[in-house]
Amino acid sequence: MRQIEMRPELLNPLFAEITTLKGVGSALEKPLARLGIQRIRDLLFHFPVAWIERRAVDKLDEAREGEAIVIAVTVREYRAGGSRSPFRVLVEDDAGDVLVLTYFGRTGPLARKLLPIGAKRMVSGRLERYGLERQIAHPDHVVVPEEAPDIPLREPVYPLSEGLTSRRIAQLVKQALVRIPHLPEWIESGLAEKRCWPGWLEAIHAIHGHGSDIPARERLAYDEIFANQLALMLVRASSRRRKGVPLHADGRLRRALKLPYVPTGAQTRAIAEIEGDLRQESPMLRLLQGDVGSGKTLVALSAMLVAVEGGAQAALLAPTEILARQHFDTIRRLVGGLSVNVAILTGREKGRARESVLMGLADGTIDILIGTHAIFQNAVAYRRLGLAIVDEQHRFGVAQRLMLASKAERPAHLLVMTATPIPRTLALSHYGEMDISRLDEMPPGRQPVETRVIAESRLGDVIDALGRHLSGGGQAYWVCPLVEESEAVDLSAAEERAQQLRDRFGAQVALVHGRMKGPEKDAQMDRFQRGEASVLVATTVIEVGVDVPNATLMIIENAERFGLAQLHQLRGRVGRGSQRSVCLLLRADALGETARARLALMRETSDGFRIAEEDLRLRGAGEILGTRQSGDDQFRLATPDQVASLITVADSDARLLVDRDGGLTGKRGQAARIALYLFERDAAVALLNAG
Repeated sequence: MRQIEMRPELLNPLFAEITTLKGVGSALEKPLARLGIQRIRDLLFHFPVAWIERRAVDKLDEAREGEAIVIAVTVREYRAGGSRSPFRVLVEDDAGDVLVLTYFGRTGPLARKLLPIGAKRMVSGRLERYGLERQIAHPDHVVVPEEAPDIPLREPVYPLSEGLTSRRIAQLVKQALVRIPHLPEWIESGLAEKRCWPGWLEAIHAIHGHGSDIPARERLAYDEIFANQLALMLVRASSRRRKGVPLHADGRLRRALKLPYVPTGAQTRAIAEIEGDLRQESPMLRLLQGDVGSGKTLVALSAMLVAVEGGAQAALLAPTEILARQHFDTIRRLVGGLSVNVAILTGREKGRARESVLMGLADGTIDILIGTHAIFQNAVAYRRLGLAIVDEQHRFGVAQRLMLASKAERPAHLLVMTATPIPRTLALSHYGEMDISRLDEMPPGRQPVETRVIAESRLGDVIDALGRHLSGGGQAYWVCPLVEESEAVDLSAAEERAQQLRDRFGAQVALVHGRMKGPEKDAQMDRFQRGEASVLVATTVIEVGVDVPNATLMIIENAERFGLAQLHQLRGRVGRGSQRSVCLLLRADALGETARARLALMRETSDGFRIAEEDLRLRGAGEILGTRQSGDDQFRLATPDQVASLITVADSDARLLVDRDGGLTGKRGQAARIALYLFERDAAVALLNAG
């Protein structure tokens, strides 16, 4: 029996629960958990966002206005005003110059306790001028002279949640720092010297205020990126070593397929690349990347037919039920008349319908299965799964896509697809274990979408324009960012907007949002797709996959609140037929320069890759790929800029370790194994052992 790899014992102090620190009880545990701090490692990786720099001075005349200072004073007098007035303490420096310490709220008793009349105290805070007086409002430190060394001249400011202060986190960090073990170096020595990077232990200490944190931050960002790239390399190497099922197709089904158009050159190339992979014994790991409307579904269908021709089953995993059912309808229509049995399995299929699908998969009578997460549950067994396809891959974690591929007795070929244009740095960091096929041509008949930006004060004009569009027989989407009114964010709700439009246009307005039950959602979508409804008011559930060629108008409210990549995806719902299409971006009347520039870019270009690069710069990788909302953000320490600047170096270094230096077996490889566990990429180690 294969032994399960355990985390190296050396790392146990870093993975100890945060409650092992002195003073962390249930009251402190909860606000720490809200920040994602549950273990010592999490605390050490919770980096400061700013610094308070203080200067010790002997006299007030040595200090500048606005400067944070530490100074010795003698308490002379209290001045208490009315119930709403601040409590003021007059103190003097050694030269006899007066400083006022001002306390707001009901803090008088505390001030009296900290600052008894006639006592000498060390105080710190930002020196300000109020009228003719010099003052410090709410001193951040008040201690007896003997404790002056306890006032840090450089103090970190940490991200906080309710119930925490930066000082409290700094106290916990101080405890945690003494527990850090010495870890072997996994960075190639020449690279570390060239970049002037400190050792790992030194870097952690520097980050939290005990040295220069700029090279330290870069070094730790590199560590995380390197661990990620090494994990992807190991996944790839493990996949290459395993033996899958080579699929030799004869083309009979594809020749009989009646396609809606002649495939583009890009589609033909992608299909050939995929077919070549499927012939191999090593399981395919390929990403199919194409802009909205570039024809990924047709490529996926061709790949699935290759699998069926080769005597295997194929499964397509979609992120939403709407998209799964649309794929099911499209593919079943295209293969109509062929001897191909297509089935669907989502959370809605229950009872006899579900049992029928499960039996068909187990006995091999179902050739192609389309569905949501339900298709890789434990109860789902395939007779001969040869190809697994994951659509809109960014909505699934790496573990989920590997789980789907592992449903076969022998590893299945894996194709993942995304309509989100991915900058090169993100392709390396999120899909580095994969070969990539790119669809960079549009099928014939696709029209460019005219994009206009309109102030929300012209809402009435937009509704009038919608009326003219509908009277001409057209259909339209109206996208709202929220389902219901929120006190925190004053945005129009989808339900309210739908009712307003129904008051004007009647029953031809349909509504779809994420909180609706499946059958209700499908009924509304079906009305729109069959043309019974002319307007579909929706949230971003229609971001991917919805295909209604007669819908040639897209209206997006509060467009400045969406990411550029998401706006591009939504815009891609129109322009899917031969008619001219328009996208109206409704914006707030008052916009900042950045928001204006972003919307101007949407108006200027339909190049998804250019838009994605700009979105990466402005919002970060997690926002583009949808991982930040799902809790699967790729990097905790590395910023998007650091990923962009370090990814190529880290990828080359990881490749060198795997291809030249024996992977994890050598001295540096053993250190790299520790890095994989430290940055929680140890699933790759398990895969390596399984291989």
